[in-house]
Amino acid sequence: MKIYCPFVGVLWKRRLIVLYKEIFRKSIHLCSCFVPLLLKSFYKTTIVLLVIAAVFYSLAQFLALKGKRLPLISDISDMAARERDRGKFALGPLTLVFGIVASALLFSPKAASVGIFALAFGDGLASLAGKFLGNLHIPHTGGKTCAGSLVCLTAIFISSFCVLGRADAALVLALCGMLIEVLPLKDFDNILIPLLLGALAQRLYV
Repeated sequence: MKIYCPFVGVLWKRRLIVLYKEIFRKSIHLCSCFVPLLLKSFYKTTIVLLVIAAVFYSLAQFLALKGKRLPLISDISDMAARERDRGKFALGPLTLVFGIVASALLFSPKAASVGIFALAFGDGLASLAGKFLGNLHIPHTGGKTCAGSLVCLTAIFISSFCVLGRADAALVLALCGMLIEVLPLKDFDNILIPLLLGALAQRLYV
């Protein structure tokens, strides 16, 4: 005889919602890997479109705080929002765009690609790995996991090696990226990862 426990059912439902939101949110994160390719052919257009997207997102967030909605953008924001962002201005998408645009403007194409790919793959896949595989947490990191950090290290190493063609450079960048990602920076790692790794690649390897 099976016994149904409504409390367990609610917990599983909430867990699935959290995972769904994380997958949707990080799919947007991962899509930023296409930006370096777009910058090669449509540099100014890509920058302008990213800035416009940030402006509309900010407008949608301000309207949401006043109980109003902006069609489509508000729906996407709701689907990607974390529980901690409920009732607040969610900075994640804004810092993501800022990190990408700043990297594109400040660094050479190769260095900018290193930083943007690190953000897209390293930070994006680390979060998903932490949600699905992260049973072992790293102390004093705000919930970061060993699985997430290892995936971050691997993803940045591979993407940096593909751009630079140097294993030593890729390893240094991957270690630095992993150390940044493991810090409890909330959404500001979207800025620090592409800018610091892009600057390091520009200074030492490009």
